Amino acid sequence: MEIFEYGQREIDYLKRKDKKLGAAIDRIGMIQREITPDPFAALVSSVVSQQISNKAATTVWNRLYMLLGSITPESITQADLAEIQGCGMSERKAGYIKGIGDAAKSGILDFNRLHTLTNEEIIKKLSSLHGVGVWTAEMLLIFSLCRPDVVSYKDLAICRGMMNLYGLKELPKEKFERYRKRYSPYGSVASLYLWALSVL
Repeated sequence: MEIFEYGQREIDYLKRKDKKLGAAIDRIGMIQREITPDPFAALVSSVVSQQISNKAATTVWNRLYMLLGSITPESITQADLAEIQGCGMSERKAGYIKGIGDAAKSGILDFNRLHTLTNEEIIKKLSSLHGVGVWTAEMLLIFSLCRPDVVSYKDLAICRGMMNLYGLKELPKEKFERYRKRYSPYGSVASLYLWALSVL
């Protein structure tokens, strides 16, 4: 299992920048979050898990893996829409997955070159695909490409974590941006802790 790597440098920086976050980091300790280094498989996985529980997503993903043998543009474009849907998802979601496979196979989107692009370019390219929004692209930046500075305003749990941490009743975008800038350039590490704080 590969995990999102971070260490003392990031922790020291965040603790220096934000006392409340620093106290939470001390309390929670190191967080190990699994990553999927292959961005194509990571994107398919995130579409599979949209709007369903983690447990259901794991079941559907395992069935898809059994069906295809491996999650690649080739295996997805060769499979029938009905076969993909038969793994336990809606026809629409199966269509999104087929579309991602087609975009990769035809070269509209070169997943092997994603790592050479900026965060903004990646979000723009990925969110042009059906079924992929900004949030899904941002999650890919963290949990596949391991980009160090991603804090998603579209992530309800991150916003809830922030509100819990600072005792806020609401979180307007400009206040969120102020905190996001404070965490930079290690926003992704801050995100790991904000997720942990969202369930308090």
